[in-house]
Order: sequence, then C-alpha cells, then structure tokens
Amino acid sequence: MKSTLRWFGPSDPVSLNDIRQCGCEGVITSLHHIAYGEVWPRHEIAARKQMLAEYGLEWTAVESVPVSEEIKLRNGNYVQHIENYKETLRNLAAEGLDLVIYNFMPVLDWVRTDMAYRLPDGTESLYYDPVHFAAFEIYLLKRPGAEQNCSPEQLKKAEQFFQSLDPAGAEAFEKTIIDVFPGVSMGLTLQDIRDRLAKYDGIDHARLQNHLKCFLQEVIPVCEETGIRMAIHPDDPPFSILGLPRIVSCEADIQALLAMADSPANGVCCCAGSFSARGDNDLPGMIRRYGSRFHVFHLRSTQRNADGSFYEASHLGGSVDMYAVVKEILLEMKRRKEAGRSDWRLAFRPDHGLTMLDDLRKPPLKTPGYHCIGRLRGLSEIRGLQLGISRSLGI
Repeated sequence: MKSTLRWFGPSDPVSLNDIRQCGCEGVITSLHHIAYGEVWPRHEIAARKQMLAEYGLEWTAVESVPVSEEIKLRNGNYVQHIENYKETLRNLAAEGLDLVIYNFMPVLDWVRTDMAYRLPDGTESLYYDPVHFAAFEIYLLKRPGAEQNCSPEQLKKAEQFFQSLDPAGAEAFEKTIIDVFPGVSMGLTLQDIRDRLAKYDGIDHARLQNHLKCFLQEVIPVCEETGIRMAIHPDDPPFSILGLPRIVSCEADIQALLAMADSPANGVCCCAGSFSARGDNDLPGMIRRYGSRFHVFHLRSTQRNADGSFYEASHLGGSVDMYAVVKEILLEMKRRKEAGRSDWRLAFRPDHGLTMLDDLRKPPLKTPGYHCIGRLRGLSEIRGLQLGISRSLGI
C-alpha cells in the first residue's frame, strides 16, 4: 500500500519535511483556501503539486473537493456549482491528479463532543457522547424535537451535563460541535446551523440519496473522460444527527451508491473509523465484496461503548479487526494486479491519531486529531502489520 498522511497546507504545524521523515510516499491534501463551490484554477493546483514535489512527495489524493450545501440541497447556485466542480475535475486531471475524495454529509462534517478525551494511559483522543450531543441540541441549538431521540435517562444526564458547564465551558463546547470542518474554519454560529437545518425541512433519506445520484450523473462522465476516480467518504458518525438523513453509513448505502453510476470512476473512500462506529458494519466483508470500487483507505479504529458513545482508539485497538481489514486490502491489490489494473496499488493514511508525548504540551490544533506523533505511531503499526501479512501470504 502507498503510505500517506493528510496535510492541511502551508499553515499546518506538521510540515512536509515531517511527513517525509515519517516515511510517506505522498500526502492527501486539498486547496482549503478556495471557497466551496468555486473553480480550482489550474495554476493553483500546479503550484501545490510542485510544493510537494520539492520534498519528494506526490499528491496522492485530493481530500477533498468539497460539495457545497447548494449542491446537496439542489437550490440556489447549485447548477453553477456543479459546472465549477466539473471544471475543477478537468483542471486536476490536466495536472496529473486522478483521485478525488468528497463527502455528502448535510450541514456539518464529522462530529465529536470532546476533542481531548483523556484515556487511561494518558493519551488524548476524540470522543462522541450521545448524551453530550443531546445537551448541545436541546440547550444550545434548541432544535425542536431533539428530545424525542433520547431516553428519559439520557435526557436527565444531558441536563446534568449542561448545568455543570460555566459560560466559558458552554462556549468551548459549542465550538467543539460546530467548527470542525477539516482544514478550514467556517466561523459558523448557532443561528447559522439553525438556518442550514431549516433548508433541509422535507428532505428525507430517499430525497438526499436522489440529490447525490443527480450529482454523480453530472460529474462521473467527466471523470470517465479525464481518468479521475471519485471516492465518497462515509458519514461520521454513521447515523443520523440533528434529525438529518445520513446516506453513506452502511453496506446498503454503499450498494445504493455504486448503483447510482455504475462506473469504476464512482467509488468509495473506505474510512474504517467511520464505518466502525456501527456494530453492524462488517468491514472485512465490505472490502471483500466491494473492494474493486474502494479507491483509498483511511485506517483507524473506534472503541464502541454500550451507551452509544465511542472514542478514537489506537490504530490496532478498538472495535476494528485491523488485521482482517489490512489482509482484505492486500488481497484486493493482488486481484487488481493480476487483472492488469493500473490502480492496483492502493493508498492509505492513518486517519486521526492519539495526542501523545510532547504533542500533549503543544497548543491545541485547529484540526483536532492530526498531531504528528500519534499518526506516526499509527502509520508504523499499520506498515508493520502490512509487512507481516504480505510475507505470510506470499504477496
């Protein structure tokens, strides 16, 4: 597998030199300074590619070319945004890039309720607690009907948690929820979230799926013309939040997605961490069944708890059988190579990472979970696992 790390651009405190020293071949990055819905100029793409090349790194995958809310809703300037998206794809292809990761999560991107959850060994992790999220919805966002998704016990605990916060704590908790867009600060307010939610009134699972299908039917022909592969990132967490539909959360969703545009250009970014927050997702089986359309891998693991909470575990720990996952990836690579596919070498990045060692003494990152040392630990563990499995399989 190709070893990569995510990089958030020139302002990322983890430098390209750091990434190169970690033993990576490439990076997964984006042009975060370009607004959602705008065209990525070819000269900007070329400049970023050259920047990486100066450190001996390839631009392995684009993560991501964001899909605007207008496209997801099919309102406002969505027609122009789709045309801009297609032009961006053409510009990326002209500069030799062939893999684009994106997501179709409405309103918010990934969601956690604690960005510095202390584990017993002293490391810090990202954590999702449904009780704390209920407190956000009920007492900060004041979303009508939020209480209906909670048990009486959860409602009681949510009230107790919120009452324990002083004004500064409540403000910090609010920002934890609404300002986690990767690589960019949207500066959203609670009212902005309410306004966004209102636009989804009447959009259920089937309708949002249809909007994704319409988007793919527009962009996949461009991908086929230019040689680009699209890889959708699963929902994180992989279940409904804020009363919104989530349409890339389980195997049935993957089946539906691949049928929307039956083309090798329409594929999946298999994020083991996102899928693992649901106990009914059989990750090794999903790779075995749909691996030909899984174009890139985010390898991490969550530890699910009985109360519905989860936290980011070590890359070889938690609820994911990482041995079985890596084995299936290597077998898929073998099948592709034997079939003569040019894309037989699949890329992975150790997604997120525990905050540990001297990273614990550094200022909090604008991109929680992306310190260097914890990801280097995960990268090393997965590369070692890969070597052992490869040798045992003779591949």
